[in-house]
Amino acid sequence: MPFQQIPNAKSIKIVIVGAGSVGVTTAYALLLDGLAADIVLIDIDKNRALGEVMDLNHAAHFAQARVRVGDYEDCVHAAAVIITAGVNQKPGQTRLDLVKTNYGLFKEIVPRIARHAPDTILVVATNPVDVLTHAAHQLSGFPVERVIGSGTAMDTTRFRHELGKHFNVNPRNVHAIIVGEHGDSQLPVWSLATISGMRLRDYCEAAGIEHDQDELEACAKRTKEAAYEIIQRKGKTNYGVASVLVSVLQPIVTDSDAIMTVSRVGTYSGVENVALSMPCKLNRHGAYQDVPLLLSETEQEALKQSALSIKEILTALEDPRYNIRAEL
Repeated sequence: MPFQQIPNAKSIKIVIVGAGSVGVTTAYALLLDGLAADIVLIDIDKNRALGEVMDLNHAAHFAQARVRVGDYEDCVHAAAVIITAGVNQKPGQTRLDLVKTNYGLFKEIVPRIARHAPDTILVVATNPVDVLTHAAHQLSGFPVERVIGSGTAMDTTRFRHELGKHFNVNPRNVHAIIVGEHGDSQLPVWSLATISGMRLRDYCEAAGIEHDQDELEACAKRTKEAAYEIIQRKGKTNYGVASVLVSVLQPIVTDSDAIMTVSRVGTYSGVENVALSMPCKLNRHGAYQDVPLLLSETEQEALKQSALSIKEILTALEDPRYNIRAEL
């Protein structure tokens, strides 16, 4: 398919903080998507970042954008700043184990972004993404709608992929979501999952196939464990999350009101001031939760437990040793 640039992309700048595998793959995906004219990579290792930029600009020959190494001053007038910088998740390590190191890094990064780009939208990809989305909100002083975590957008994509394989249909025709934490306490919303406009049990009956809830739960389990398996095999995940980040940016740049499961600070199942993923409408102003999700009682309780698991980490961060408040 020939490259096609987004009509207003010639005026769009996107900044990526972190030139590791996720950041660089995201820059490459942005190039191919034609979403921005100016893509800036910021990394503490400027020599490596320069090497990546040189390579990316050779790919940019087939696009209509430039990629360059920058610093935090280059965040000025950015439509969005994506934060991918952080320590990689190690085999056997949960996302929540990462929090202490990556939170310390955010204390250095986020206030500098906010100082130079007070009107931008922050898109957080660093894990544990829900905790760090909350931290970015506090450290930036931005309104909640302008601090967006990639959250369970990746898990929702994986979930639809698994269900598509199970039912032998294209994942695009599977409407099912994962909400809550991007991690161990995430939950599939079975009560609202549909194919061809039918709930899964009804679809199975109409299609003459068995509705096996154990098999469906296995799909959800593979979804939750996918990142761990990929990391065990290749040491990192990058392609899937990069494509999801571009999908998050598209409605922001085009102001298209797309609905995605992304992480945002709010109150969930009675748990206040936490960040986790629910369906949000995305546009040039940020992420908005306009319509509450009609969960079953069991799902509401599971969402509450997911929120509480994140709240527990946030409470630990209030320990004076971590000082969650930073001077902006």
